[in-house]
Amino acid sequence: MASILVHTGDESVTLTAQAVRKLLEKGNGDAALLYLALLRHHGEVQPRALAGELRWEKGRIESAEAALRDLGLLAPAAEQILEPADERPTYQREDIIQRMEESAEFRRLTEEVEKKLGKRLTTQDISTLLGLYDYLGLPSDVIYLLVGHCTQRITKRYGDGRRPTMRQIEKEGYFWARQGVDTQKAAVAYLKKYNDRQGVIAAYMNALCLGDRAPVASEEKYLLAWAEMGFEAGAVALAYDKTVLKCHELKWPYCNGILRRWHQENLHTVAQIQANDRPAASTKQSVDKKDKKQDTGWMKQYIQQRD
Repeated sequence: MASILVHTGDESVTLTAQAVRKLLEKGNGDAALLYLALLRHHGEVQPRALAGELRWEKGRIESAEAALRDLGLLAPAAEQILEPADERPTYQREDIIQRMEESAEFRRLTEEVEKKLGKRLTTQDISTLLGLYDYLGLPSDVIYLLVGHCTQRITKRYGDGRRPTMRQIEKEGYFWARQGVDTQKAAVAYLKKYNDRQGVIAAYMNALCLGDRAPVASEEKYLLAWAEMGFEAGAVALAYDKTVLKCHELKWPYCNGILRRWHQENLHTVAQIQANDRPAASTKQSVDKKDKKQDTGWMKQYIQQRD
């Protein structure tokens, strides 16, 4: 009987009879597709690196990966997404040309990133972009939002005309991946939270009498920590007042110590902080009244003795 398959003449992949049996018994189409994709790359890439090629979101590829591990067709998982310098794949010019020819989506992404950055991407730049797309498995719409986010940050910090490097975009992309920001919905939510936090940081800078300038990196670490704790700007202003009163200038560690103590006591607003201070004041007033009463009693007793 003649074969009903269309032979394309491309490089073939080989499945063992045992692997075929396991995949058929499992009945999981996604697991089978992921296994074929891994075989195509000779098992030299992590499953998440194929998200772009398969056009799958994180949840789908993780489910297929888990199924393959249950079948014993994948080695134990590496849990951590490492820094780019530790694990970033290196793509040769031939790899890039092939990917551009195979994927219209990646080709369009490259064109849009060039427009956003206002420059022609080098081979190394495209290699970095391909790493985000193929290796990390970030969808093209998420990468586009990532590039726009990095561009806004650099422009805000250094002025119009400045653009982020692909290395800076790559580092932020790995941070997004570690935070699970790998869908358009997650990216939009992250960017909203980031913008809200930037508004709080600006209010903190004013509360610290530092004006409208952007904080330097070491200052930003404190400000982000306070924002994460949930302090309103007025509470930071109170901490600043106490710091200057004690240190005669802004000492970031001292101010941070005050705010951390308030955070431990669940005091994050001016009203809460002031209310917490009242018991001490009330106690002092009670003691003063008691002392005054004792003084009055002694005087009355003295007068009665004289009479």
